Amino acid sequence: MVALGEIELKDAARQAAGNWQDFNCFVWFRRSELAKPKDWAVIYTHNRDSGLLDQSNASVIRAALKPFTEGDDPDVVVESHSHWAVGHVSGFSVRVFRRGQITKAFRTYHELAESMEDYPILDETDYSNRESEATFENLEHAAWRLKREFDLPENWQDETYSWLSDSRPNSLENTDDQGGWPDDDDLTAAFEALGYERVE
Repeated sequence: MVALGEIELKDAARQAAGNWQDFNCFVWFRRSELAKPKDWAVIYTHNRDSGLLDQSNASVIRAALKPFTEGDDPDVVVESHSHWAVGHVSGFSVRVFRRGQITKAFRTYHELAESMEDYPILDETDYSNRESEATFENLEHAAWRLKREFDLPENWQDETYSWLSDSRPNSLENTDDQGGWPDDDDLTAAFEALGYERVE
């Protein structure tokens, strides 16, 4: 099936409306609450194991669609469904057609889908911030063994991140879309340069 962002709006709307009927092993209980469930599409943006890019884009999409989630009869409803392989998948159900016309909500999503086809990152700043935050959090795990070999101060993560950023920026590069993960050599160099003493 062609990605919605690769085709024109009208074709994308026809393809998306009622797409949930084609999902394997899927039961959408909310369909019973809708007068015309075939006018709706279920669109997933991320899952439990999603990388930083999907998380970032999902956040941008959520913000763009938020105005359409309000009111008594919204055109967008936040969805999260359990999945045997990835724990859960999350996204939205979007009303594609209202009284035969393509909704503004679907038009908004389609514009974002087109943007992602042209360039995968919807918001460079958001994605960059997520990379930095993940890398900082990864320091604790990356240094799990070395932490026993050095007497580290409380703010060692801040100091180590700053030193690596200045002296070995390659060690902080995003890996597998999960943030940077410096190796033992980089961390040892940082600890020694920062004057952290080895534990006897």
